[in-house]
Amino acid sequence: MAGGRGTRISSVASDIPKPMIKIDGVPVLEREICCLASQGYDDILITVGHLGRVITDYFGDGSGVSPVTGRPFGVNIEYYFEEQPLGNAGALFEVRGKLKEDFLLLNADAIFDVDFNRFTAYHRRKGGLATLFTHPNSHPYDSGLIVADESGAVTGWLTKEDARPAYYKNRVNAGLHVLSPQLLECRPAGQKVDLDRQILKPLAGAGSMFAYDSTEYVKDMGTPERYEAVCRDFADGIVHKRNLRNRQKAVFLDRDGTINRYVGFLKNTEQFELLEGVGQAVRRINASEYLAIVVTNQPVIARGEVTFEGLSEIHNKMETLLGREGAYVDGIYFCPHHPDGGYEGEVAALKCECSCRKPRAGMLFKAAEEHNIDLSQSWMVGDSHTDVECGINGGCRTAVIGRDDRADIECESLLDAVNKILG
Repeated sequence: MAGGRGTRISSVASDIPKPMIKIDGVPVLEREICCLASQGYDDILITVGHLGRVITDYFGDGSGVSPVTGRPFGVNIEYYFEEQPLGNAGALFEVRGKLKEDFLLLNADAIFDVDFNRFTAYHRRKGGLATLFTHPNSHPYDSGLIVADESGAVTGWLTKEDARPAYYKNRVNAGLHVLSPQLLECRPAGQKVDLDRQILKPLAGAGSMFAYDSTEYVKDMGTPERYEAVCRDFADGIVHKRNLRNRQKAVFLDRDGTINRYVGFLKNTEQFELLEGVGQAVRRINASEYLAIVVTNQPVIARGEVTFEGLSEIHNKMETLLGREGAYVDGIYFCPHHPDGGYEGEVAALKCECSCRKPRAGMLFKAAEEHNIDLSQSWMVGDSHTDVECGINGGCRTAVIGRDDRADIECESLLDAVNKILG
């Protein structure tokens, strides 16, 4: 979809369509097409509007070579011209006859480097009508939020204007979708059609739309500030490194005493309070090539003192507070088990020896499998000997807040640890 006017970024380039703004000398849309073509997605339809001839003259039918790089585009391109503005989804109904099977629907003005085969394989496994590429971002407070259950089924869709709970998971629709043509069988009333509000949001709770959470790089460049940030990330190599076809690096973070104030067995959101400097520390990780992943023992669940839903609410508060400081975590892993019995209200099924409870490294191994993480290039940061031992067991380097001669570095706080890790 390349028909937008890009009014918020007109100060960067007002004489060309937003998707033709260059990142390191190459138009954003060309970088998108190269990413798709390299993975076998070579049949492309582009909807164009404002200054659309700039796009068609540059790419043609896709059989030529790039005027910038001299390399073949290697794709087949067709176009649909919006003579009148149709909203961000109206053109889909005009080209319905060309969409015979499930298709990728992408915004042409975002910079991304994504493993699309992994994304589409997830969509096929779920068997829904739509799959949304979702991720955390640095400004969830002014973004639409996606709510999903443990299976990934979308249960709620909160647009910017919708009332939202006090605490929420930082899960944002990144503007990349896999859709079924079945969604286009009945056109909503009106000339303009809004993709999110009229087509996708009504699917929430129906069990036919799924969220695909990913740590890969997807950012819009809708404002001059965001454009400059994307340019820096591209120059630093972060955009490509985040593709899950590449091995990732992570900073694993203990929770209690590292991210939030230690209160013993934390049992509710009222007890959760971020430590000073944590937002800045996590923000530094976000700006680096490392993922920020929380790994935490939560025996309060096995002890019957906190439910899974209660723990989720505590973590929602953590994500909300971090989001207010422009920071986010890429994943949260917790161990709900506890080996000792005898507690009133305990959950018998969770009273066991397990492989995920620190100092064992099961949570690190699970994260490594799901995010393609190279543990030997990663760090474990915590405030206890248990955290250090967990990192060692997982093959990571270790940083301790406090003193432990087994750790690679000793630190005064999470911010101190991150500064030492990143240099």
